[in-house]
Amino acid sequence: MANSPVISRKDMREPDRFQVVANQAASWLAARKKQAAVVGGAAAAVIIAVGVFATVQSSRAEAAGRATADLLKVVAAPVIAKPEAGSTQKTFPTDDAKQHAIVAEADKVLGAYGSSRPARLAILVKANALYALEEWDKAGAEYQRYLKDAPTDDSLRFGALDGLGLVAEAKGDLAGATKAYERMAQEAPKFSDRADLERARVLAAAGKVDEARQILSKFGESHKDSTLAGQASQQLAQLGAK
Repeated sequence: MANSPVISRKDMREPDRFQVVANQAASWLAARKKQAAVVGGAAAAVIIAVGVFATVQSSRAEAAGRATADLLKVVAAPVIAKPEAGSTQKTFPTDDAKQHAIVAEADKVLGAYGSSRPARLAILVKANALYALEEWDKAGAEYQRYLKDAPTDDSLRFGALDGLGLVAEAKGDLAGATKAYERMAQEAPKFSDRADLERARVLAAAGKVDEARQILSKFGESHKDSTLAGQASQQLAQLGAK
């Protein structure tokens, strides 16, 4: 509603999480040969992944790289209802079909590579796909699985913590979502500014507007170097003066 003080998730303009996941995979695969510059995006990650296969000494690592690249190709594939005639680009007719394909490809990686880094990446990608499919409980279980398997300093830990917040919110558990973002701020401090924005948004949605205002009014002090200060100000303005 136009007069509602609550800001939706779509208003937040955050980076695409799949893009972040793909870039993390590219960094892992290119660890032995940093010849190419990562320009961002799933397509670039796939190119880098394919390019480093020849430099990987272990046959198992090479196979894992191939499996990860196959997964990222599915992630990067566009949704096009009617592809151009003669096009060889991998596409999907609907987003639903794409997400199911991502889950299937992720399961292949998980089945073959256990608790390896490629497998952890596959868990997170699978969780995101399940979330997109609105399979909330399954998505939540995969996010929890990722957090259990990943080291405490894993650079993508924030994505799973954010995912738990999204799942709880989708299920109508706003208290659970608030706790998830509190946890995100604690366990992924580099993303504490994002966590506070999300927590304030969820609190407002739960009718706890004063608590949301408190977080947002102190945002500049709590996150002095954050690039999200403008969004915090906008969020606070939409909540209106007390």
